[in-house]
Amino acid sequence: MFPAAPSAGRALALAGLLALAGSIAGCGEKEAPPPPEATQTGSAVATASGAVVESEFGTPIKDRVATIGFLNKRNNITQDVVLKSGESRRIGNAIVKLATCEKTAPWEDPPETGAFVQLFVQERASTDEPLAWRKVFSGWLFRNTPSLNVAEHPIYDVWVKDCAMTFPGEDAPKADERSAAKPAGSPSGAASPSPAPKPSTSSSASASPAAVSATE
Repeated sequence: MFPAAPSAGRALALAGLLALAGSIAGCGEKEAPPPPEATQTGSAVATASGAVVESEFGTPIKDRVATIGFLNKRNNITQDVVLKSGESRRIGNAIVKLATCEKTAPWEDPPETGAFVQLFVQERASTDEPLAWRKVFSGWLFRNTPSLNVAEHPIYDVWVKDCAMTFPGEDAPKADERSAAKPAGSPSGAASPSPAPKPSTSSSASASPAAVSATE
């Protein structure tokens, strides 16, 4: 009877470890998922960005691609997040979402590039509260005038770096730009003045006897 006691103790210890592992796994499964606003796409673009008015010129909103800078102040690591309109990207316990981006046309001055960005962070409101997702920033960010709107968060920072979109006439160079790019004297479609004809050898040879007889 006594030799069976250690086996029973080991079984109880094993059961305790399994119960602890199950509780830990259960805590991981109970993590709250990100809010739908942070991950949904499509028609959510207009809802997330508020009153977004599509520019009359240039690439449609759905095809624009923005490059967003993302900084983790804890480890001082910066990375570029490339997103299409309506897309989101999770980085650790943060989610960066792009509603749309915009830039001024080549004929507008001063030039500017902007993007409507949202930042969601999974954090605790206080030490005794569970982790929860919060929208810590939502608004337009501007590349050349970043002070107009800033994402204020103690750990994360986001800013706009570029908006990939084109305007009519940017795909092919204009006619005057093509002509100006050609070096002087290069062949072109325009007619160029022909050089003066050189006297032929036969005509100069036939004129030689006449010239000799005239001198005589």
